[in-house]
Amino acid sequence: MLKINNLHASIGDKAILKGINLEVKPGEVHAIMGPNGSGKSTLASVIAGKEDYEVTEGSILLEEEDIEELAAEERAHKGVFLSFQYPVEIPGVSVTNFMKTAINSSRKAKGLEDMPAKDMLKMIREKSELLEIDRKFLSRSLNEGFSGGEKKRNEIFQMAMLEPKLAILDETDSGLDIDALRIVSNGVNKLKSKDNAVIVITHYQRLLDYIVPDFVHVLLNGKIVKSGTKELAHELEAKGYDWIKEEVGA
Repeated sequence: MLKINNLHASIGDKAILKGINLEVKPGEVHAIMGPNGSGKSTLASVIAGKEDYEVTEGSILLEEEDIEELAAEERAHKGVFLSFQYPVEIPGVSVTNFMKTAINSSRKAKGLEDMPAKDMLKMIREKSELLEIDRKFLSRSLNEGFSGGEKKRNEIFQMAMLEPKLAILDETDSGLDIDALRIVSNGVNKLKSKDNAVIVITHYQRLLDYIVPDFVHVLLNGKIVKSGTKELAHELEAKGYDWIKEEVGA
């Protein structure tokens, strides 16, 4: 699904990623953990193609295709989905209309016609029921006046509608109470399949009690310094990151 080889990236003159190697196969959930400033969100942004960052070395392959030269929109059309830590508000554009535009834009990029209205409404109904989303929510302006939990639930709804091959969840647990965390996590778990993959970026182990990862990677100073199973996340929760810094000499 995704294969990253020796990835280096910088913003301006500052090097942030310093040789990332990562392989994510279909059906897998990978968690990226690390302290503030370690490069977690940068890695998510670089995979998704955000223009703020410059890749100076290495490659990013999606289903064996090098996507480094593709713009963020083109990567999205190929199945890369990034949930934002701080989703933007779009007053005057309803959740439903935003999704219609996004889906038809993706279909157009693939040479398909717009999805028929009845099929679109059927899909919206099915996905909203799957994620326990009230119909009234779908008529509200995108993220305007939304609570933190509502914004995150809306992003999972977008993910459900777009059916990406690779979903990258950048600190989806940020600012969520336990109830919102459970609802968002249940949505992610319902959307997992043998044909897609998920990368979860988080500071805390608590999210991984709900979205159980197949692999956990620790990012320090722009490098993955340790990988393991979900037990590694529990170890980090108990010990913090200092023991890994000592172990790797960071």
